[in-house]
Amino acid sequence: MRLLLTLSLALMLTGLTWALALAPTEAIQGPPQRIMYLHVPAVITAYAALAVVCVASLLFLWRRDPRWDRLALAAAELAVLFITMTLVTGALWGRPVWGTWWTWDARLTTTLILWFIYVGYLVVRAWAPGERGARAAAVIGVIGILDVPLIHWSVILLRTLHPQPTVFRPEGPALPVSMLIPLAINAAAFLTLFLTLLTLRVRQERTLARLVEILEGGA
Repeated sequence: MRLLLTLSLALMLTGLTWALALAPTEAIQGPPQRIMYLHVPAVITAYAALAVVCVASLLFLWRRDPRWDRLALAAAELAVLFITMTLVTGALWGRPVWGTWWTWDARLTTTLILWFIYVGYLVVRAWAPGERGARAAAVIGVIGILDVPLIHWSVILLRTLHPQPTVFRPEGPALPVSMLIPLAINAAAFLTLFLTLLTLRVRQERTLARLVEILEGGA
């Protein structure tokens, strides 16, 4: 755990220093473009968290093993965290570039919908404890990920203010290597941090489940 946390912090420090001090300034957007070095890793990590939620939810619905439910819950909490970071960094970029904090752009709107879906997941798990609530949340966790393709393809298929993808393009990345390297380092830092926090939350949920068993057994 300490090794993962130390690695994530070291990667983040390296990536942010490189992004702020060494990476070139984008010619059109200027300094606000550097928000990309936080925004894109937050998006990638959010998608990774959603993938864990989906797989763990499917396994829970199939096996009814509470360990999968605990993993899905921990990943959903972190998914909401990184989706929130995505929306906040996007707003910080949009204010100087678009002249507004928010616009009902296709990608922004579908991302906000995704945030509401997984906040709803957490609300269901909080207000409907037990296996019934876990099953209902698992269904949300599986269905909710269907919004991700809509988010990705919204800027390609629809008229939108949001820039076209700069990294994941069929013809290859649109960024120079001098920008791709710090972006990759920050993405690795975010993913490592996600793995660290996920492990910690699963351990906490496992400990809580054991404590509940002990208390119920004593009663």
